Amino acid sequence: MTNQQKADQQKNDERPIFIVDDEPGILVAVDTTLRMAGFTNVVTINDSRDVIRQMERRIPRLILLDLNMPHINGGRLLQIIRKTWPRIPVIVLTGAIDVDTAVRCMKIGALDYVVKPVEEVRLLAAVNLALDYENFTADKKGLPKDLFSQIKNPEAFRHIITQDKKMHSIFHYVEAIGPSSQPVMIFGETGVGKELICQSIHSLSQRRGKLVKVNVAGLDDNVFSDTLFGHVAGAFTGADKARPGLIEQAAAGTLFLDEIGDLALSSQVKLLRLLQEGEYLPLGSDRTRKSDVRILASTNLDIWALEKKGKFRKDLIYRLSTHTLTLPPLRERLLDLPLLLDRFACQAAIELDKPIPDIPKNLIELMETYPFKGNIRELKSMIHDAISRYKRGRFTPDLFKGLAPNSKPSGNEILPDLPTLKQASRGLVEKALKQTRGNQSAAAKILGISQQALSKRIQKLKSGEN
Repeated sequence: MTNQQKADQQKNDERPIFIVDDEPGILVAVDTTLRMAGFTNVVTINDSRDVIRQMERRIPRLILLDLNMPHINGGRLLQIIRKTWPRIPVIVLTGAIDVDTAVRCMKIGALDYVVKPVEEVRLLAAVNLALDYENFTADKKGLPKDLFSQIKNPEAFRHIITQDKKMHSIFHYVEAIGPSSQPVMIFGETGVGKELICQSIHSLSQRRGKLVKVNVAGLDDNVFSDTLFGHVAGAFTGADKARPGLIEQAAAGTLFLDEIGDLALSSQVKLLRLLQEGEYLPLGSDRTRKSDVRILASTNLDIWALEKKGKFRKDLIYRLSTHTLTLPPLRERLLDLPLLLDRFACQAAIELDKPIPDIPKNLIELMETYPFKGNIRELKSMIHDAISRYKRGRFTPDLFKGLAPNSKPSGNEILPDLPTLKQASRGLVEKALKQTRGNQSAAAKILGISQQALSKRIQKLKSGEN
C-alpha cells in the first residue's frame, strides 16, 4: 500500500473526528479545513454536555476540544475522556492567553494543542500526527489491544462497557447470528445487560423495521394478546376502534420479549403459533395475519426447571432457543469494575453537577467482594447515589450504602453466631458435669484436663471471672 493509499484510508476511516467548540465560527473554520484536506467523517458539537452522549453512541478516532466552554469546560471533559476512553487522542483548542492551561492539559493526557484562530498548516500537522500516534499505539507490540479492534462491527457494541474475554466471545457469537432471522434466547441474571445485547443483535441484523421491546412478566393472557397482537373494533367493551399490536409495530424488525420465563401457559400457546407459522390473530378477529418479525427473548430463570414443573412448554423452549447465549454476572467480570465505576461516576457527576472523583484502589478492592445481586444495574444505582452525597476530596466507601466501612469489624460482626470464649467454656463445663451427674473427676477426664484445673475453672465461672 502506497503512502497516498494509506493517507486516503486514514482520512476515510469510519470513525468520526469530533470538533467541540461553543463558537460557531471556529466550528465552521476547523470543519472546512479538515474536509478540504480530505477528512469526510467530521462531527461538530457546540454544546459540551452532548459530548459524552455522542461518544456513548459512537466512538471518535480523534477529538479537537475547546478549553473554555459553558456548562462543562474542556479541562473537565478531558478528564472524563481520559478516564473512560484513554486511547482516544485529544487535541485542545485554546486562545493565546490559555497556552499555559493547554500545556497543563497535555500533562493530564492531551496529545497536542492548537492556538486559535486556527492556522490550517498547524491544525493539519497536529491532526495527522495524532492519527499516526493512534495507529502506532494500536499496533505496537506488547501493548494490550482494544477489545473492539478485533470485532468486525464494533459500533454495534459501543454501548456495552467491557474488556472481559467472556463478553468478547459473546460479541463474536452475536456478530455471527446477527443476520439470522431465527429466534435468540438470552439468559442471565437481573441487571447483566440482556437488553443491551438485544440492541446489538438488532443492529447487526440490518432489518429495515425497528426494535420493539416488551416486558411480559405479570401480563395475563388477554393483556398479552392485546399488547402483542392488537385488536379489532368491537373486540371487547370499550374497543371503539382497531389498535395494532407490537408485532405490527415491529414489522420487518425485531420484537424483544423480556422476562419470558414469567409468561402464562395460555399465552405460550399463542406465541408458539407465531414462531411456528408466522401467524397471529388480533383479539376479536377470525382472520389470521402474517408476520415477518424476528423474536428475541430473555429470562433470568431456569426455563428447563420450569418445564419440569409444568410451567413452561418444552416445544416453545426449542422454538425460542435456535440461538442461545448466557451473559456472565458482574462478579465474573471483575476486570470491568474499574471501567464501569469510572463511566458511571462521570455520568452521575455531569448529571448532578458534582466534581468528578478519582476512584481509589481500596474502593475497587472492596467492591470486588460485594455480591452485586442486581449486577451492573445495581452498581450504576449505587454510584449515582454515592455521587449525590459526594462533595470533593476522597471518594470513600462510606458514601456507598451497603458497603462495609474501612474499619475492622468485631469478632461478632464477622461470625455473629459463634459464642464468646467465656460462653463456650461455661457451656462445655456444664455439659460435662451434667453428663457425669456432677462427678468432677469424671467430667475432668471428658474435658481432657486435671480435676484441679476443672475445680479452678468452676470457681472462676461462679465468680464471674474469664
